[in-house]
Formats: sequence, structure tokens, C-alpha cells
Amino acid sequence: MIDVGEKRITKRKAVAKGEVLLSSETIELIREGKIPKGDVLNCARVAAVLAVKRTPELIPMCHPLQITHSKIDFDVGENEIKIKAEVGAVDRTGVEMEALTAVAVAALTIYDMCKAVDKTTEISHIRLLRKTGGRSGDFVRKEG
Repeated sequence: MIDVGEKRITKRKAVAKGEVLLSSETIELIREGKIPKGDVLNCARVAAVLAVKRTPELIPMCHPLQITHSKIDFDVGENEIKIKAEVGAVDRTGVEMEALTAVAVAALTIYDMCKAVDKTTEISHIRLLRKTGGRSGDFVRKEG
């Protein structure tokens, strides 16, 4: 791990996004609450929040952080579920990995809950959208 002891404690935020591609039939089962394993989106939201808290246990060089908030949103389309995670902290290093991990674990949870009814499910385009705070400054992805 790098030494962050000399860095200033600042307010930091990161937003990440990803998609899970599913059949329209599976999307309908999710909307109707008919997936055999249960409520897909609520389970994925809880899994994402837990992932934020456990990121340093999963990614070897990540520092444990003082997380101040996490927010996980889903946008259910005709053939996909878009996942967006926002994570904040007041610390010496950023929360990009926590936001990305939240999206990845939410996507994996959706995959796990739907795999029995849809073998074609795909996880796609996990990426950092923006981050604020810290020595390197702000970052905003230009999505076109």
C-alpha cells in the first residue's frame, strides 16, 4: 500500500456505473417480483452497500476508509439494468474503488439471482463516471 499519511483529509466522492444485459422476459420477471431467489434489486442494493464497506478486504492495496455515505440506484430498461453507485468519504484517499466495487457486486448479485432463468445474462461497461476531492483533482468522464 502507498503511504497516504502525509496527505490532507478532504471530502471525496466517486460515482461509477455499469450495466447488466438480460432478456426482456427476465426483466419482466424482475419487475413482477417473480424471480425464484427473491427481490433482485433490493438484494443487489444491500450487496453493493456491503461491498463498499468490504472493498479493502477484496482489493489488496486499498486503504480502509471512513465512508460517509453510499447510494445505489437502478434504472430498469427493456433489456438491461443500469447500476449507478455513489460513494462518499472524508479521508486521505479516494473512493473510486469502493464505487466500482459496489457496481460490480450489484451486477454479480443480479447475475446470480437471475442465472437460473436467463443463461444469456451479461455484465457490461463498469466504469468510473466522476470523482471529486484529493490531490489529483476532479475527474468527469466524457460519455458521448
